Amino acid sequence: MKYTIGNIKDFNTDHIFDCGQCFRWQRQEDGGYIGPAMNRIVKVSYSDGELAIDNSNAEDFENIWRKYLDLDRDYGALKAELSEKDDSMKSAAEYGYGIRILKQDFWETVVSFIISQNNNIPRIKGCIESICERFGNVIGEYEGKTYYAMPTPAKLASLTGDDLAPCRLGYRAPYLVKMAQQFIEKGGPDAVEQELKSAEDPIQELQQFCGIGPKVASCISLFGLGRMDAFPIDVWMRRVMNRLYDIDENDMKAMKTYAQEHFGQYGGIAQQYLFYYIRGLEKNML
Repeated sequence: MKYTIGNIKDFNTDHIFDCGQCFRWQRQEDGGYIGPAMNRIVKVSYSDGELAIDNSNAEDFENIWRKYLDLDRDYGALKAELSEKDDSMKSAAEYGYGIRILKQDFWETVVSFIISQNNNIPRIKGCIESICERFGNVIGEYEGKTYYAMPTPAKLASLTGDDLAPCRLGYRAPYLVKMAQQFIEKGGPDAVEQELKSAEDPIQELQQFCGIGPKVASCISLFGLGRMDAFPIDVWMRRVMNRLYDIDENDMKAMKTYAQEHFGQYGGIAQQYLFYYIRGLEKNML
C-alpha cells in the first residue's frame, strides 16, 4: 500500500536523508529512500510536489510520518527569515533547499550518535546495521530484505566487548554498554526522554551518560528531542564557520555565541544547511 500527498514544498529526499542527521535510510536507483524508522519499514519518494510513502497508509501518515518528516513546519518562511540579512546562509539554504529535520526515535538517536563520533558516514552506517542485525529485534521484511530494530537498552547492557567486536565499534563499544546500563538505572529511554524534554539545558544533562560529549549531546537534542536551537559543532562546522563567518576554527565558544545571536531558535536548522553546504562545496570543489 502506498500513501501519497500533494503540494509538499521545500522537500528533497537526497537533502533530507544524506545531510548527516540519520544513518539507516538507503538511496534507491529511482531516487527514493528505504529505511526502518519508528518500528516501520517504508520507502519515501518525492517528485514535483508529491510525496509518496510506500508500505504505509493514511493512519500511519497522520500518526507517524507527518511529525517524523516535520511537514507542518513552513521551511520556506524559515529560510527567508534566516537568509534575510545573511548572504552566506542564503547560499547554504538554496543549496540544501529541501532539508527538513527528522524527528527521530530518541533511543536510536542516542546510540547512533555515540557510534558516529570520530567516524565517517559510510562506516557509521555499517556499524549501526551490524549492531542492529546481530542484536536487534526483527521489524519486518520489505522487498525481500529483513530489517532489524536498534538493540534495546537491556540487550546492549548485557553485551561484552567480545560480543560487540564483529561490529567494529572500536573504543565506542564499552561506551554503549555503560550508557545502556545508565539508561536502565534511570528508568529506560522513555523516562530519560521525558526528563530531558523538561530540562532547561538538555545538552548539559545528556553529558552525564557515558560516551556523550558536547557535540553528540547537541545532535541528540536536535534530532532526538526536537530542540531546534541546538547547534552541533564538528570539524565540518568549524570549517564552514571559519570560511563563511571568519570565526577561528578553534573558537567553538564564539561559534556557539554567533549561532545563538544570529540563528536563535532555528540554530539547528541553520546548522544543517551549513553542514550540507560545506560538504557539498568540498566534494564538488566549487
